[in-house]
Amino acid sequence: MDAAAPVPAVDIAARAFTPGELIVLTITTGPDASAVDVELFGRRATAYRLEASSWQALAGIDLDQQPGRYAATVEAKIGASTVRASRDITVSRRTFPERKLRVDPDFVNPPQTVLARIEDEAAFVRRVTAASAGQRLWSAPFQRPVPDPANSRFGTRSVYNGERRRPHAGADFLSAAGTPVKAPNAGRIVAARDLYFTGQTVIIDHGLGLVTLLAHLSSMDVREGETVTAGQVIGRVGATGRVTGAHLHWALTAGGARVDPLSALALLGERAPSPAR
Repeated sequence: MDAAAPVPAVDIAARAFTPGELIVLTITTGPDASAVDVELFGRRATAYRLEASSWQALAGIDLDQQPGRYAATVEAKIGASTVRASRDITVSRRTFPERKLRVDPDFVNPPQTVLARIEDEAAFVRRVTAASAGQRLWSAPFQRPVPDPANSRFGTRSVYNGERRRPHAGADFLSAAGTPVKAPNAGRIVAARDLYFTGQTVIIDHGLGLVTLLAHLSSMDVREGETVTAGQVIGRVGATGRVTGAHLHWALTAGGARVDPLSALALLGERAPSPAR
């Protein structure tokens, strides 16, 4: 390793180090760095350049991440050399509330005739989420897809018709039917179709593993393969799929980790704080 190559300095920002939170790592290197990568929780994230000597990478603490101490390892490519730095992150336990809902029984125990459809749709969503672009597609700060506040907490354990199901991996906004839904940021539409559980659904790839899912729409104004800008209307609030009424469901994954989209607004929005070393 080139002795003159500086060891990267790593600053970390997060609302909290608990399951479901987004982490923003800001890495300071020498101006000759050509690429920077971060490995955390067994997942690798490609950093994007902010300035000549400054890079940023996003990592998510998945909803099911176990408490404990984890190392965030940074590798910076400088010429023919690779310089490394490491920062420990301690994930604390988080207790999620429970919610009880009454929905159409077919959305709790689907009939045999739709099981193949559900399996195919789940595989499709996993596939397009995993195939995120290798470059950053967003640039503007993240924004709310609707102006209304979130009314359902991320990670809430769901009980449908008395039966436990997977936790709520998104934020719900109690917006009126027909309310325009805007892209939280720029990206490419990788899904715009009707899915069994989430109804009319739009999925936006923001690049570098950051993927948005907007669900239960009454209509969709975009097509798969189309690129969108931050704030562009992609559809309207509805009550399609497994719902108790009209609302918007916004889910976000970072490198495959399920994170609260409100954490992205806090860290990557208009009023995002500076990272603290």
